Amino acid sequence: METSSVSKLLPFFFIALLASSQLIQCSIAYDKKAILINGQRRILISGSIHYPRSTPEMWEDLIKKAKDGGLDVIDTYVFWNGHEPSPGNYNFVGRYDLVRFIKTVQKLGLYVHLRIGPYICAEWNFGGFPVWLKYVPGISFRTDNEPFKRAMQGFTQKIVQMMKNEKLFASQGGPIILSQIENEYGPESKALGAAGHAYITWAAKMAVELNTGVPWVMCKEDDAPDPMINACNGFYCDAFSPNKPYKPTLWTEAWSEFGGTIHQRPVQDLAFAVARFIQKGGSYINYYMYHGGTNFGRTAGGPFITTSYDYDAPIDEYGEKPSSFSPHLKALHRAIKLCEHALVSSDPTVTSLGTYHQAHVFSSRGGSCAAFLSNFHMKSAARVTFNNRHYDLPPWSISILPDCKHVAFNTALVGVKTSRIQMLPTNSKMFSWEAYDEDISSLGESSTITAPGLLDQMNVTRDNSDYLWYTTSVDISPSESFLRGGRKPTLNVDSAGHALHVFINGHFSGSAYGTREDRGFTYTGPANLHSGTNHIALLSVAVGLPNVGLHYETWKTGIQGVSLHGLDQRKKDLTWQKWSYQVGLKGESLNLVSPNGVSSVEWIRGSLAARSRQSMTWYKAYFNAPGGNEPLALDMQSMGKGQVWINGQSLGRYWMTYAKGDCRTCSYLGTFRPAKCQSGCGQPTQKWYHVPRSWLKPTRNLLVVFEELGGDASKISLVRRSVL
Repeated sequence: METSSVSKLLPFFFIALLASSQLIQCSIAYDKKAILINGQRRILISGSIHYPRSTPEMWEDLIKKAKDGGLDVIDTYVFWNGHEPSPGNYNFVGRYDLVRFIKTVQKLGLYVHLRIGPYICAEWNFGGFPVWLKYVPGISFRTDNEPFKRAMQGFTQKIVQMMKNEKLFASQGGPIILSQIENEYGPESKALGAAGHAYITWAAKMAVELNTGVPWVMCKEDDAPDPMINACNGFYCDAFSPNKPYKPTLWTEAWSEFGGTIHQRPVQDLAFAVARFIQKGGSYINYYMYHGGTNFGRTAGGPFITTSYDYDAPIDEYGEKPSSFSPHLKALHRAIKLCEHALVSSDPTVTSLGTYHQAHVFSSRGGSCAAFLSNFHMKSAARVTFNNRHYDLPPWSISILPDCKHVAFNTALVGVKTSRIQMLPTNSKMFSWEAYDEDISSLGESSTITAPGLLDQMNVTRDNSDYLWYTTSVDISPSESFLRGGRKPTLNVDSAGHALHVFINGHFSGSAYGTREDRGFTYTGPANLHSGTNHIALLSVAVGLPNVGLHYETWKTGIQGVSLHGLDQRKKDLTWQKWSYQVGLKGESLNLVSPNGVSSVEWIRGSLAARSRQSMTWYKAYFNAPGGNEPLALDMQSMGKGQVWINGQSLGRYWMTYAKGDCRTCSYLGTFRPAKCQSGCGQPTQKWYHVPRSWLKPTRNLLVVFEELGGDASKISLVRRSVL
């Protein structure tokens, strides 16, 4: 039936100053059907592109490709820890130039949904919160806590004022039509009870009082107070309804998938999910992600999140559109737009066409008509009759009829062949390889921190480095039985995460790791001790800080307990004896990764293959930029675990862990779940690491690698991504 155009319209009126200086009164508003832009209800197709996960030189091309794919809106989080790395010191340059990013979107004629948060999750380090926030006295994250609310309000105000100064809100003639406060707060709200409700009520009031002139959104928060629009995140959102009848139905995150193996959601199912949402009255859909990009540096969270954030997105990590995703979704968007007038003018009339088959029909007073014919059977195709015409529906699909007669699109029928991607050699070879051994022998001599007992890693490092050395000594009596041919003692190290390398008397003894499912682990290995004083050095390694979970700021990282077993006195607990701490590596303190710092030590030439089993080693080489414009990557398959830099810029962490999963044949039929469609089983979770061309000079580019475990650096190569 026809719905009222003002079914509780919440207006956000504004006056836009045009280039001609002529004032035109416009409005941004919403009602039960849709977001209204300049008084017109709109079906809006959005896609997430996170500005720090690509380079400024890539932004315009990414946004052009998104527009070409049929998008109206670019959605992005705001990354607090990137913008305020220390209290009051702000960073809005380079990849963090938020204003430039939004102005690029505006230049290309798209809108923006600015998800300020400032909690963002996003598989991003510490969920987007700066680590210093954890150490504000009396703070407790994301609850009715004054220190947290004060800090959150300060940053939110900072971002809003910056946008206002640049006239970027739609209320000023800019592209920002929606903003989001908080993020996926529903689980926390339920767990925290009254304190959670008080906090979310405060957050909504605080946001509205900033007077942006555009609606605010809260996703995955059923109790979002008015005038917040609560929105859905998930693989499917057709069962979602907003918490008030006068609010539109928004889907802020339509997930593709991300994980250890390559999780590939079939495009037929993603299109089916979108069509299901639209036919139920949804009017805003955002693909998370439309371009995933790269977790450069140490920005990946989790822990154990890969450097690649490709996310099986329509535009891949390198900025290319190699799959059938983009054209199939583009055709879907075109069909939906042909239905727009009917969709926003009425609620659907639903008619059964069979046990698993339905017709959702939208009709306007002006005579427009659109129909969505669905087949929910997971195996069988069907021929249905609608308006005295016959239509063939593949299983698990929807056909879209913009005129209620002719099929413009079916979600299951992919008409474009998938491109083939190859990583091919370039003509650019690495030269002048040299190595430098990380200094382990002098550990403890220069330590500035000593304490009885084991300290939490994050409390010591403040995340200024992934690495923290725990060092101590233990005296062994010459009368110990194992010194006379007995079994060696065993060293046990209990860790809260994430990885550990053990050195005894300067020699590498072994490693242990947690997992995404269980960060904590115990290292158990033989201890090669001698009579007298023995030195134990434990390198605890963080692999990204947690980004989701109730009060994750309280979670522990690093070593929790150390003991020796198998001595004559059976067990010797080392946990509470004196420990010394050193934050980071010597190579980090010398800034070996930079073109200026690389000359501060004596590098050694020689056979890299001979060093392939050597841990804790820095490598450097040079290479010239290859010709052409194809995207580039480093092939790191010959290495173990570590970090890599080019010209001082961090490509991120690398780790040749091998994916475990079930990589059987994948079908789009039936409800998608993350374990359903996997590939890459038994392969490295990531072997190619994106090298932005804008980071390169024509000649003599500096490559620096820090290898924790051992690998053959001579086999590292620069490859180009070719789409065939």
